[in-house]
Amino acid sequence: MKTSDFAELLLLGAIWGASFMLMKEAVPAFGIFALVELRALAATLCLMPLVFYKGQGGDLIKHWPKLLFVGVINTAIPFCLFNYALLHLDAGLGAILNATAPMFGVVIAYLYLKESIGWKGLFGIGLGFAGVVMISLEQKAGSQARAITSLLPIFAALGATFCYGITASYLKKHLADARPFAVAAGSQMFTAIVLLPFALMNLPDTMPTLSAWMSGLILAFLCTGLAYVMYFDLISKIGASRAITVGYLVPLFGIFWGVVILDEVLSLQSILGGSLILLGVMMATNALSIVKKLLKPTKKNLKQCP
Repeated sequence: MKTSDFAELLLLGAIWGASFMLMKEAVPAFGIFALVELRALAATLCLMPLVFYKGQGGDLIKHWPKLLFVGVINTAIPFCLFNYALLHLDAGLGAILNATAPMFGVVIAYLYLKESIGWKGLFGIGLGFAGVVMISLEQKAGSQARAITSLLPIFAALGATFCYGITASYLKKHLADARPFAVAAGSQMFTAIVLLPFALMNLPDTMPTLSAWMSGLILAFLCTGLAYVMYFDLISKIGASRAITVGYLVPLFGIFWGVVILDEVLSLQSILGGSLILLGVMMATNALSIVKKLLKPTKKNLKQCP
């Protein structure tokens, strides 16, 4: 892998990791639905020109019912759930829980696509859920009513990552022949259409502050629109199996931004739980071998060394 490609992978991880911090800053001012609407519109504006530039517009018409489904399951519902979760959870903790998406993806692929898991995958899934339990137990404190309330944001975040897992299998089975920019732009466009009535019915009572607008616009155009472009650029240059490893960088950067910008402090129990989740996900998805390939110098790169 070229140094420039690896740097782009790190930058994308930093950008997506920052999205949790920005959501936490913006959602109290915009509200759950309006913020997702802003993100979906921005992503559509960034991606749609590329769709037609690359001649993928026909896929929008051909696959529109499937793209509608992907928009609802992969963006509308999970983005709303994460917005709710981050009203109550630290940004770093939200980023950690986001890492469970590949784990759900493995389980759903086994049930829906009949893909094998293997003993290592099962052990990894067990580790990941042990990490979730560890984090949940820390949130559960006080009276029973308070305990249930404190767990709802965690369930919301896990519901979001479960949706991501569903989408992965759905894309593989039903949209394998659809081209990537059409899928990304179409799903975001349909998200904006579906959520528009909810956003209009739940507009903020007061105009968001300049700081909230900055967070919302950076989240929309940088962390959603431009990030998709970078992700597909990486796929074209280093392949999907390597580009997807950015998912393991996101929680690390999410914790970093939460600590540095928001002065968050993660407890030892949250760190241990997050470590179990990351390790479990890497085992379940065989990511360790992918990371080795990612960092392994190619013969071409060796020849270029002085």
